[in-house]
Amino acid sequence: MTSSLQLGTFVKTPSPHVIEVLGTARLDFVCLDAEHAPLDRATLDLMVLASRAVGLKAFIRIAEVSPSVVLSALDIGATGILVPHVDSAEDARNVVAMARYRDGVRGYSSSPRFAGYGSFGMKEALRVGDEAQVICQIESDAAVQAAEAIAAVPGVAGLFVGRADLALSMGLDNPRDERVLAATRHVLSIAKKAGKHAGMFVGGNVERDEFAAQGADWFIVSSDQTLLRQGALSISHAN
Repeated sequence: MTSSLQLGTFVKTPSPHVIEVLGTARLDFVCLDAEHAPLDRATLDLMVLASRAVGLKAFIRIAEVSPSVVLSALDIGATGILVPHVDSAEDARNVVAMARYRDGVRGYSSSPRFAGYGSFGMKEALRVGDEAQVICQIESDAAVQAAEAIAAVPGVAGLFVGRADLALSMGLDNPRDERVLAATRHVLSIAKKAGKHAGMFVGGNVERDEFAAQGADWFIVSSDQTLLRQGALSISHAN
């Protein structure tokens, strides 16, 4: 494993304490999964607060693409957003606009956490706000076909392959089907060529190393739930 890899994990448990614990583990980031876990705005606020307290970058996988959802995630201080089901360059342009002040449509307030609760001043708050990263999930056959155009959209920081939904879009039920793996390699190659993050979810270190060799460099490895279960199984009667 090279030091150039960015390594994180999904957090699905609604607790800032989980973030504090993960902050001791030398991860590069966490991704708070508001798409598939019960994380409301108040809970996300506390979890991002905890991430900033321990110096751990926090991305939020948003539940839906809308100006209010994007605004909320970035106002509370998330490093960036992981955006599900970006199927076209137009989708990418729309979500980037929601995340940007300049050349975008993000609503401005100096009072949220990202702007130092009013201490930055407008010029600095705009600069900091426009540094938010937008990672686009590629998880349909249409998205794979449009991957090069999506990667070329200014403001897109990376492409993230969602192999499970990609398999479903192909009528498959195995994220390791060769057709899914071929599409994954294709998207990773496009992201690297464009100078963007080449991201994906993997179950553990074996898959991480496999796909790192194919160009992936931004990994969400497992989740807090799986890591907890694995730890418990290692000391249980099932072991």
